[in-house]
Amino acid sequence: MVSVTSIESLRLSERAARFQGGAEIDASMFIVNYARGDEVGAHTHPYPELFVVRTGTAVFTVDGEEREVEAGSIVVVPAETPHGFANRQDEALEVLSVHPSPEVIQTDL
Repeated sequence: MVSVTSIESLRLSERAARFQGGAEIDASMFIVNYARGDEVGAHTHPYPELFVVRTGTAVFTVDGEEREVEAGSIVVVPAETPHGFANRQDEALEVLSVHPSPEVIQTDL
């Protein structure tokens, strides 16, 4: 049976929504809008993570190395690799992150 869930029903805040696949699918995701100065601190996951930079420009820090990533780009971070990102631009940043896991598992560093 097809499952349909509105993003609005997944809202954690005005800027963030989270879907966790649970028993339905081995995938989870975040959709988040970041204002200038917002950042996600260093953390790891026991699985790789895929990011889609939808709008704006993100500065990713992956294993200590910074990389500027523009809208329309996909970033894949290997499992157990410390990473985070920030919006250092004036324009809004929208990032979709995909976790190949029925639930988000994260260790903050």
